[in-house]
Amino acid sequence: MSKLRKQVGQNIPAVVETKNLIEIKEKTGNLYESIVVIAKRANQINLAIKEELHTKLDEFASHTDSLEEIHENKEQIEISKAYERMPNPAIIATHEFMEDKIYYRSSEEDLFR
Repeated sequence: MSKLRKQVGQNIPAVVETKNLIEIKEKTGNLYESIVVIAKRANQINLAIKEELHTKLDEFASHTDSLEEIHENKEQIEISKAYERMPNPAIIATHEFMEDKIYYRSSEEDLFR
């Protein structure tokens, strides 16, 4: 089992829950900066999940173009179902952000001087 799937299995709910915006804002001092941090982490998680899933499913891919050889593979279906049950990357990223598991830094200089 991959590191990412083990990490996801740590009691992160697969459904969306309401979050206190004030708590999210307090992490960076700005709500929009907090959302950007969460969004960037969600993109990283999404790419990692896609890459991992495609790697596992490529093991089952047949490289022939014959329609007669298409068949269902139960292991492939189970892998797909397991990934479908995983929480959304945005949910995972928000959970990591709220538990201070994401390292981020902000630029000290003003961009609009």
